Amino acid sequence: MLDLAHLQQWIGKSETRTDTVTEVPCAAMAATMDMESGPQQPGDAIAPLWHWLYFLPLHRQSELGEDGHAKRGGFLPPVPLPRRMWAGGRLQFLQDIRVGDAITRTSRIVKVDAKEGKTGPLVFVLVRHEIAGPAGLAIVEEHDIVYRGMSGESNAAVPKGIPAPQEAAWTREINADAVMLFRYSALTFNGHRIHYDRSYTTGTEGYPGLIVHGPLIATLLLDLLRRQMPGARVAGFRFKAVSPLFDTAPFQVCGMPSADGKTVSLWAKGPDGMLAMEATATLDASEP
Repeated sequence: MLDLAHLQQWIGKSETRTDTVTEVPCAAMAATMDMESGPQQPGDAIAPLWHWLYFLPLHRQSELGEDGHAKRGGFLPPVPLPRRMWAGGRLQFLQDIRVGDAITRTSRIVKVDAKEGKTGPLVFVLVRHEIAGPAGLAIVEEHDIVYRGMSGESNAAVPKGIPAPQEAAWTREINADAVMLFRYSALTFNGHRIHYDRSYTTGTEGYPGLIVHGPLIATLLLDLLRRQMPGARVAGFRFKAVSPLFDTAPFQVCGMPSADGKTVSLWAKGPDGMLAMEATATLDASEP
């Protein structure tokens, strides 16, 4: 039984971590994204969302649960529901983070809520991250985490979809196969088994295939914008996961700039035409 009052005692809890923006993770990320090159020299600005390659969760093997996540408790509240998913986020990019920078991330639990969903109880945790570099605050990020229970029905983990937008100015097909998912898991030191352990994912959790990481989909959306508008600087980004994508078939990332050029609508579309993720990027008006 959920004890929401107990979980809400984590509100206000904070932690601070430090890291250095090194070259190899950026080079490896560029290879995973099928880019010819990436920021690899000291002073090069890293792409938006590539800060997720740093401040990695370095839990000891004995501290992991059956699903590959760290056991409950610690910084995040000990939510007694087995499925934990990255539901979305909102980011402000105030200044660039560059290769060679010493960076600091201060994280704080902002909110813990619960509600009853179609498949049972849900718990939502909102975490706010502030990342600073040598010149001060660089990124403000709000990270939405959702916890939910297991379902006893086969494939009940896959919600009914809603159609993705039909008109797109840009479209790119992505084949997020098991190798790509493994490489991204390795880059982010993500032990969650749903991204690389097929027998666990299909047998224990009831999904039809390996699940594409939510952060990877978000990164692919901004990579589409970069490919189409290489000179644009992203000042803000918000995204929301709508339904899961799997390694069983390619999917599409799509984009549509606004008429005034200030924002870009981005979305990921599953092989069935259903919406998997929706996002909006806000462009820096001061950039040419």
